[in-house]
Amino acid sequence: MAGQDFPGGAALVIGATGGLGAASTRELARAGSDIAIGYRNKQEAAEKLAEELRQLGRKVSMHQLDATQPETIEAARDAAIAEHGRIHTMVWAAGPLVDQLMLSETPIEKWKRAIDVEVHGFFAATQALLPHFRDSGGGSFVHLGSAGDLRWPDRDGLSVAPKAANESLVRGLAREEGKYGIRANSVLVGVIDAGMFHDLMAKGQFDDAWVAEVQKALALKRWGQAEEIGHAVTFLASSRAGYTTGQQLAVAGGYGI
Repeated sequence: MAGQDFPGGAALVIGATGGLGAASTRELARAGSDIAIGYRNKQEAAEKLAEELRQLGRKVSMHQLDATQPETIEAARDAAIAEHGRIHTMVWAAGPLVDQLMLSETPIEKWKRAIDVEVHGFFAATQALLPHFRDSGGGSFVHLGSAGDLRWPDRDGLSVAPKAANESLVRGLAREEGKYGIRANSVLVGVIDAGMFHDLMAKGQFDDAWVAEVQKALALKRWGQAEEIGHAVTFLASSRAGYTTGQQLAVAGGYGI
């Protein structure tokens, strides 16, 4: 049974084994929500996360899926509903590690892959959940977007442009599905000291000049922490945001001001 800030059932987190997905999953669990972990290939990480959440007293299930294969999302949905009775929120935290490239240097194959995972994947996930949300009297979508929607970050087009398409979809869902009690919101993610940022640093894609340039654009002169994304996700998924829909909540240290 979910906590008082959530209806019965579970939050389905797609991409739960990534740095921000895992942090969001933990914060949802700490706030009282049961969890359906959606992962693609990191089974060991999913099992470790599931055990951690069970220690918090949460009911947890695991579901392997691939964002580019809608039938696997539908199967995960059905299994999660069978396990928990209901999905009250779908958190979209999936996304591939994308190279930092100027638009002029971006191969069309990489572009198509980014669109396929981020845009087609998110659309397929919303399509899978909408009938269930309607039948359940409502539900919530929380999308992890990019603070690049506020101010263009050079070389990050493979992430920012697909997520910008999803921002429009979030608003469309909010507008069209609100009459069914369905909400949709987005967390705009800044530079977070976790996950993909660490992976790209290890690949040498960010140098000292990049760090200096980005920090000049921040009002708060530090990188964000993964749990700060989780806090925003948890708020938007909860009843405390029950009258909030079609909105962007930027967790980005003032980037873009």
